[in-house]
Amino acid sequence: MIRRLLPAVAALALLAGCSDEADPARPVGDATPGTLRVLAGSELADLQPILDEAARATGISVKFSFTGTIEGAEKVASGTAEQGFDAVWFSSNRYLELVPEAQKRLGTPTKVMSSPVVLGLPAAKVKELGWDTKRVGWAEIAEAAGARRFTYGMTDPSASNSGFSALVGVAAALSGSGSALDAARIDAVAPQLKQFFSAQTLSAGSSGWLSEAYQRRARDPGATVDGLINYESVLLSSPEPLTLVYPSDGVVTADYPLTLLTSASSEAREAHQKLSDHLRSADVQRRIMETTHRRPAVPQVPLDGKFAVKDLVELPFPGSQSAVDGLITTYFDQLRRPSRTLYVLDTSGSMQGDRIDGLRQALVGLTGADSSLAGKFSRFHGREQVTLLPFNSSARPPLKYEVPQDDPQPVLDQIRATATSLDAAGGTAIYSSLRGGYDVLRQQIDADPDRFTSIVLMTDGENTGSEDVTDFQLFHQSLPPNLKGIPIFPVLFGESATAEMDQVAKMSGGKVFDARSRSLSAAFKEIRGYQ
Repeated sequence: MIRRLLPAVAALALLAGCSDEADPARPVGDATPGTLRVLAGSELADLQPILDEAARATGISVKFSFTGTIEGAEKVASGTAEQGFDAVWFSSNRYLELVPEAQKRLGTPTKVMSSPVVLGLPAAKVKELGWDTKRVGWAEIAEAAGARRFTYGMTDPSASNSGFSALVGVAAALSGSGSALDAARIDAVAPQLKQFFSAQTLSAGSSGWLSEAYQRRARDPGATVDGLINYESVLLSSPEPLTLVYPSDGVVTADYPLTLLTSASSEAREAHQKLSDHLRSADVQRRIMETTHRRPAVPQVPLDGKFAVKDLVELPFPGSQSAVDGLITTYFDQLRRPSRTLYVLDTSGSMQGDRIDGLRQALVGLTGADSSLAGKFSRFHGREQVTLLPFNSSARPPLKYEVPQDDPQPVLDQIRATATSLDAAGGTAIYSSLRGGYDVLRQQIDADPDRFTSIVLMTDGENTGSEDVTDFQLFHQSLPPNLKGIPIFPVLFGESATAEMDQVAKMSGGKVFDARSRSLSAAFKEIRGYQ
């Protein structure tokens, strides 16, 4: 079933997945009466006006630190979350409950609202597909996607719950078993899943950046993405008018449980109960529905007219952590379009010492040396093209690798050896080196255009080369569309020129990541969600 929507009058923050501006390992303050310290998914940033009102009404203030679902599960499982938080608040507890060490640390959950993950397309595209007059299931959607009758953007399922839910939902629906996915069923539906994901032309680590990128491309006459798979609430908030397609065979719904940790103090338990009661009151539930476009969690509050489908079929969730992890790994190594990343890496003299060591460690971590849960999914994937372009006073020769799907370790070992051999000396020719990287990408794209392509620019200082940011901007404006549209992800490190890096990200449709107050490894892992 479908629904035509007009642009929202005022869109709230469209955020999901992990945030590069908060370190979930860092406590958000000491426990104090009247304060609930919450490790959360960053899509909950749009609840701040509701929580400000709750603080005035109840005396309970919420202090957020944002992270992604997988990374958050790891913090809970290891006990790190207990050191600085009283509760967790993700879009779903389903994954946490599959991790034994995390599950036992979860206390009382309170469901506050809900939002299914659905497909949003322009009305003209829905009509062209013939979906404006009939209900359509995931199998038909996958068939149309495989024929490239439409394209879409989706978030990284290891970094953002909307992508995670979409992956689980389409896999469960295509299996047609009516029961939880396991490894055998994932293998059985892999051909259909690959067909479906062949139409994904935009990826992101968060729903907010995904929506922003989609809006930029939607205004481009040569746009390569038709729609989005995202939370219903995000699609309802989109400035671009979209028609929502609710697959007839079911969806995976986020139910946003505000969940105490078992280590929470008695004061935190009282604060949790008081806040939960307030948030589930009828008036507040209606306000949440009106302002965030999420569905109320209490049955006495009726859905308003913007929700086209009232009763949703909920698809079964995988029954084990190994099944979920296997599905995510299969997505990266086999199902989705492979990625291509150019790493433009500052190895100037100012990088000597701990900084060059940090760069080596960050790259080595991406070769599989990082055994953490988040590290497992952020490693270089099968079929991926990786090019390292170290620079100082000038760019060094590019080092090109392609990670095989079947036996990746030898190539990963080569990348690791290269990373550990990086040394620091010379000046900082940022823009001439970055410009030279486009010559590498031009050849690779001409030979194989059907990849997600991005540039990571890491520098610890200001440019000392003969070309400046204005020169690069003029160069960038002259690029053909297939190169001009490549996002650049600058990483702030050391004494980076923040304003210039912001300018570079903005002109390319990229995003700045800050590693000045955290490890370079953490920033590199987060960037992986956007590649």
